[in-house]
Amino acid sequence: MKPSRLSLGLALAVSLAAATTVHAADAAPKARPQLGSFGVDLAAQDTTVKPGDDFNRFVNGHWLDTYQLKDHETSYGSFMMLRDRSEAQVQAIIEELAKRQDLAPGSDAQKVRDYYASFLDRAARDAAGITPLKPVLDRINAIRTKDALVAAFASSALDGTISPLQFGVELDRKDPDQYLVGLRVGGLGLPDRDYYLNQDARFAGIRAAYLEHIQKMLGFAGVGDAKTRAEAILALETELAKPQWERAQLRNRDKTYNAVTFADLESQYPGYGWAAHVKAQGMPALDRVNIVTPSAVQPVVDVIARTPLAVWRDYLAFHAVRNNAPLLSREIDDAAFAFNGTVLSGQKAQREDWKRAVAAVGGMDGLGDALGKLYVERHFSPQAKAAMQAMVENLRKALRANIEQIDWMGESTKAEAYRKLETFRPKVGYPDKWRDYSSVTIVPGDLMANVMQMRRYGRNDENRRVGTRPDRSEWFMTPQTVNAYYNATFNEIVFPAGILQAPFFDLNADPAVNYGGIGAVIGHEMGHGFDDQGSKSDFAGIQRNWWTDADRAGFEQRTKVLGAQYDGFCPLEGQCVNGSLTMGENIGDLGGLSMSYTAYQFSLAGKPAPVIDGLTGDQRFFLSWGQIWKGKYRDEALLNLIKTNPHSPSQYRANGPLRNFDAWYQAFGVKPGDEMYLPPEKRVRIW
Repeated sequence: MKPSRLSLGLALAVSLAAATTVHAADAAPKARPQLGSFGVDLAAQDTTVKPGDDFNRFVNGHWLDTYQLKDHETSYGSFMMLRDRSEAQVQAIIEELAKRQDLAPGSDAQKVRDYYASFLDRAARDAAGITPLKPVLDRINAIRTKDALVAAFASSALDGTISPLQFGVELDRKDPDQYLVGLRVGGLGLPDRDYYLNQDARFAGIRAAYLEHIQKMLGFAGVGDAKTRAEAILALETELAKPQWERAQLRNRDKTYNAVTFADLESQYPGYGWAAHVKAQGMPALDRVNIVTPSAVQPVVDVIARTPLAVWRDYLAFHAVRNNAPLLSREIDDAAFAFNGTVLSGQKAQREDWKRAVAAVGGMDGLGDALGKLYVERHFSPQAKAAMQAMVENLRKALRANIEQIDWMGESTKAEAYRKLETFRPKVGYPDKWRDYSSVTIVPGDLMANVMQMRRYGRNDENRRVGTRPDRSEWFMTPQTVNAYYNATFNEIVFPAGILQAPFFDLNADPAVNYGGIGAVIGHEMGHGFDDQGSKSDFAGIQRNWWTDADRAGFEQRTKVLGAQYDGFCPLEGQCVNGSLTMGENIGDLGGLSMSYTAYQFSLAGKPAPVIDGLTGDQRFFLSWGQIWKGKYRDEALLNLIKTNPHSPSQYRANGPLRNFDAWYQAFGVKPGDEMYLPPEKRVRIW
């Protein structure tokens, strides 16, 4: 997930928000839920499967067997259903703007309308071909010195290319009241270093297809002898991949905070024009920089030094065409998609242009807040916000109650945990202040110019932060986004308006359903404050150790067992979930389920939950949990997820936490011999 144009190091999680605390027995007559009679789509079930054998299939099996992925889908499920709904809502808003004749020039509405229209103008794009990219390609072709190469790397965000060394503005994890520029290594065209280095036949086939893809893109750039030059690019990227850290290691906040003076950066890593890069990127001179992966930097600097400029020109030209292809003619766009979409994700057809236009215009890298303001006026009710805020507070109380019962944590550490919990700052729906797009000029009929405007806006927005104080009211997702996040440095949990929809949240659904759905994902975000990495920051967002050694050891003993459980989940032959990479999200899921279950019990106020359609309150709670993780993948997309994504595949997000949760066993009579059964002594309870 890409939260913003900043490298803010947010602990993002796929999750949602909101619910109601009204007990069913006391509720006034209300409208019918969107799903089923109480908020769960029971028609999706496969009741021939025992709940204790595969709860995901028990809840979603009929849907899994009958839903056919559309050609443009690499995966589909509850989250994508909501994304489709949000996109349609945003499209309707834009189409209404298109019909209006009274939009003031320079207004946000005019900019949204014309940016969207320029994306959809296929005739103009097809007629232009590669021409809109010519200025970028000409600049690349003119590189004749290492200084010019450094400047090209610094301009990669503007040109839509790529750089093996990247400076980005981050929140300072040890001083949340200031920014810190981070230095990262990158420059890879494949999703992960493993795609270059793994000798499995599956990855060898991807590399062969990538080589053909490079040749094709170079052809559009007018490069001759493309096969030989493509081989040199692949060899270069393989060398860049070798020193890079594995993704599980990149999660470790202790290892990735290495702040030094800029003078020390220059002396410790000689052979690169560090100051020239910073200047060309438009940043002011830097006093300090955080070197995210210190051991990888010098090997990358050495690769830059020994690689001929001709290879670097080809490398940049290839990435310029590839990355900008969605903005160019259908021929170039489709040729890039054949690899980026089909080979890497199994996608058989492009998404419809209007969906791609909505994503471009309405994202954080577009005019997201301009659309977000219109979105919340139409689709976010005060009732939903009030229900969400009440739910967050119930989850806060539930987590405190759960912490009080922990027997492996001492009182001094608990006191710090309570303080962190009490200072959690929830943000619901939309920001208090909207982004100012007055400096952006959007012109009709020139998509590339409009994209360049937004890239320049993004770079200027990032650069102006250096040396300033962070604004804690800022959001890093748009209101129409179907997602949520926890930001450890601000100690905040953030829930955009777009997530407040069924199956996750429905004001008319049974409370058990809302707690099992949105309640659990609110808890998930709270849980990120106490996962293996979020727990390294205190109530003020400062990265420091607030644990006793004994308590931390008890915590890590439990996370180690949880990680081993997920290591055993293998959705593809020879390809298993990485329990270390997914640890934070797995803790969030397990903790979120536990918190929300406690909160649901609180909501009953000592009264028995009603039986609805023969199902107890606890059964409805867990059915709702299973329902939100409904999901189906193409193999290529699943492989990509396993290798690059900190979230486990959806079937393990459904089943993994339940195996560790006593109340689920009781609700569905799960016994020894059932496939998901774990003996009580092997169940993990953290939060």
